[in-house]
Amino acid sequence: METRKLFISIVLSLITALISAQQPASAQNAPVVIKMATLAPKGTALAKAFEEMAQEIQDKTKGEVVFKTYWGGVQGDEKDVMRKIRLGQLHGGGFMGVGLGQVVPQVRVTEIPYVFRNYDEVAYVRGKLQPEMERLFEERGFKVLGWMDLGFVYIFSKVPLSDLNVARRQKWWALEGEPLSMAMFQALDISPVSLSISDVATSLSTNLIDCANSTPFGAVAFQWYTKFRYMTGYPSTNIQGATIVSKDVWNRISPASQKIVIEVARAKHKKIEQVTRMEDERSLELLKKSGIQIVKYDIKDKEMQYVFEAAKKARESLVGKVYSRELLERTLAYVEEYRRLHPEDTTVIRLDKGN
Repeated sequence: METRKLFISIVLSLITALISAQQPASAQNAPVVIKMATLAPKGTALAKAFEEMAQEIQDKTKGEVVFKTYWGGVQGDEKDVMRKIRLGQLHGGGFMGVGLGQVVPQVRVTEIPYVFRNYDEVAYVRGKLQPEMERLFEERGFKVLGWMDLGFVYIFSKVPLSDLNVARRQKWWALEGEPLSMAMFQALDISPVSLSISDVATSLSTNLIDCANSTPFGAVAFQWYTKFRYMTGYPSTNIQGATIVSKDVWNRISPASQKIVIEVARAKHKKIEQVTRMEDERSLELLKKSGIQIVKYDIKDKEMQYVFEAAKKARESLVGKVYSRELLERTLAYVEEYRRLHPEDTTVIRLDKGN
């Protein structure tokens, strides 16, 4: 009798184990929910592309990895989001260079002003540096899921910035704690107003500021463009972007699913980058239709040459503070390497006709 009971018990245990093994990971264990935050508004093509990525990851990991995303800055600006990640309230997010620089300052080296001429140069140089940057993020407790080029930045203003004297009379916005723009303003002898990105719209309405730097998409997405009448035709820099998550939550994901997450995320970030570029183009058309005029500049003009020299002074002032001398020189060498390897590529991304 006892033998029979033992036999039945063993059979039931085997059946239970077999059923359990056939169930998806989400049925066996609680899913790993990754709480993300970003400034990107929900409903945009960029947000939809990220949501596609999240859904594909959830499907391919059989529910083991689930993203919960807070859109439109509801969790605060990038400084706030990073603080909440370190407190364990969030796990990661989609960041611009400013936010990424809070973890790895060196990543800002490819955002130094007036260096890159076009998207291909940006992609070449960042591609060379990304393995090193990913290693630095790992050392500081973060996993990079994917990188993004978030577009070229232009100056938006209420009056045409016809020369430096006019520019110096304006009230410029500088993002709080942003070393690159502060170095550039200092080199140009301009004293900006430091504000959180969430305070820009109100400050434009109250005339606390007159000028702001943004991509066309950013100016439209945040509704800043309604306060401006002009924008420069020559870009100042290109914004680096990336999606990162804390290693604390990353290490809770099984190795097999980690591989899936990286494969899907890298592929989808390329799409997100393409979508962002299309959003910039559509936004530029909207800006023109709204009456914003593009101010033309001759790069051979004496004042533009002064701006370029100020940019060199600004990037030199950040050596030892944001990046090393070696990293700066290597970055600039990669730019020259690309131009040497692609002499046919003389494209300059600018919005005016003064090429």
